[in-house]
Amino acid sequence: MRLLPYGDRALLAEFPTQEGVLGALVAWRDAPPGVLELVPAARTVLVRIDPGALGLGHLKHWLRSTPRIDASLPVADSVTIPVRYDGQDLAAVAQAWQCSPDDVIERHRAREWVCVFVGFAPGFPYLVPVDGESSLPPVARRATSRTAVPAGAVALAAEYCGIYPRSSPGGWQLIGTTDAVLWDADRAGPALVTPGTRVRFSRAVP
Repeated sequence: MRLLPYGDRALLAEFPTQEGVLGALVAWRDAPPGVLELVPAARTVLVRIDPGALGLGHLKHWLRSTPRIDASLPVADSVTIPVRYDGQDLAAVAQAWQCSPDDVIERHRAREWVCVFVGFAPGFPYLVPVDGESSLPPVARRATSRTAVPAGAVALAAEYCGIYPRSSPGGWQLIGTTDAVLWDADRAGPALVTPGTRVRFSRAVP
């Protein structure tokens, strides 16, 4: 782990692997007073503090001295998301995986996924198979991004599965769509899926 300065109210912890990030989130969930937020990303965790309650020096000591013994992300919640597997790139993913489109669908549905971080747009979850169970082959992004991907699009890129919470440009491979609302600012918890949420995909009734 490498600790990098991030202004006077945060430190950025950098890890060589995503497993390091997950282990840190587990170890640091019982944070001391003054730690305001842990913000995970693919290889980093941003640790924000209240400088009136905790200094950066004490924070650095606590982060370095806390052992990371478990790389599994604690379960925040679980949701089942119905999907219409009508994505424009379903055939391209099947070709990349050297299987049929129906096999892509079954392999995607058969796994339980976990959100490791949220980014790109409010409520956009980055999902990976739980505990790396039968990880799927990585999927290359499209050579050319689309100028508009519809809200609810279920997509694959690299080792991740994501769901577009609103219409936006994007270069992920689209395999389906869902009516689930990923982000609602008027909801008590605006994001449907947050780090630690377990996700299952079901096949939506046409």
